[in-house]
Amino acid sequence: MTKRDYYEVLGVPKDADAAALKSAYKKLALKFHPDKNPGDKQAEEKFKEASEAYGVLSDAEKKAQYDRFGHAGLNMGAGGGGGFQGFTNFEDIFSAFGDIFGGGDIFGRSGRRGRPSGPPRGQDLQISLTLTLKEIASSTTKKIKLKRYNKCGNCAGQGGSGKQTCATCGGVGQVRQVQSSFFGQVVNVTTCPECQGMGHQIKSRCVQCSGSGRLLEEVTISVDIPAGVEEGQYLTLRGEGHRGPQGGAAGDLLVALHEEKDDFFERRGADLHCAVETPFTTLVLGGEIRVPTIDGEVELKIPAGTPSEKLMRVRGKGLPELNRGGQGHLYVKIHAHTPTSLSDRETELLRELHKLWEHQQPKGFMDKAKAFFM
Repeated sequence: MTKRDYYEVLGVPKDADAAALKSAYKKLALKFHPDKNPGDKQAEEKFKEASEAYGVLSDAEKKAQYDRFGHAGLNMGAGGGGGFQGFTNFEDIFSAFGDIFGGGDIFGRSGRRGRPSGPPRGQDLQISLTLTLKEIASSTTKKIKLKRYNKCGNCAGQGGSGKQTCATCGGVGQVRQVQSSFFGQVVNVTTCPECQGMGHQIKSRCVQCSGSGRLLEEVTISVDIPAGVEEGQYLTLRGEGHRGPQGGAAGDLLVALHEEKDDFFERRGADLHCAVETPFTTLVLGGEIRVPTIDGEVELKIPAGTPSEKLMRVRGKGLPELNRGGQGHLYVKIHAHTPTSLSDRETELLRELHKLWEHQQPKGFMDKAKAFFM
């Protein structure tokens, strides 16, 4: 029997991308799935045909061979093996394309059917860690205390001795129930209630952990914080979460980073901003002022005639740029300091200076002021 063109089978053009191929196959698989059409040989053949077509067109190497030589090209060299030569039954098809249906087939069957599931992985842990701006400016190590399930030392995490295959699920860790629905027979797969998905049972349970293979304990963890981290970022510590039951692998520890608000500096990415008050005489005459940075003070040169609210930059005095090796800058806003308590002599001198500076008013200032109030 002559095979149909694979693009025709899926109903897509030859320039269809991976997403279009996947979508087309999913629609056909939903329509002709054997569980949805029990006893329908024609639907079964169409399901196989669609799976065969998708199996070739979703593989870049096989697709290239097929596009060039047609069906004959699938038997050439390393790219051969098209069609169902690699599949022995429907379970292999479900396993191969299970990612399309979220890790299993359209009725929830796992791509690992028939295999023991084994001890499950432990749960992840999540904690919050607050850092000061100074800690963010340089890499640091923080020690934190937390409670987690650790491996039981009495049974080495195995939960006891005398493991035997679960009689309820036959070592698979799952039980299946077939139900009738509008679409026909639907298979429902659930975790085995007898062994909780382990696939086995323990004959002699550990007296300390009651067969779980783990104990809840308080531990101290060292967390290395790289310089330049930001609010809302996460650090993942592999294997530092809860230990899985009966020898299962440990989960991860997720550290959510929070930044403590600083009283002086405002952070904007890798740059820092601050404001300093400067005597107006320094702004007029020029000079130098001491400006705080994240790691000490530096001298900042003020040119003569600098206006109040001037934003000045101190290069390289910001925060490290995470994973980039650069350094942000410090931006200093200059505020003119206004004295609130003056001696008689200071008041006298300022009055004299005021008279001398009357001619220094901006050109057109009075004209603009009059126009505003008219």
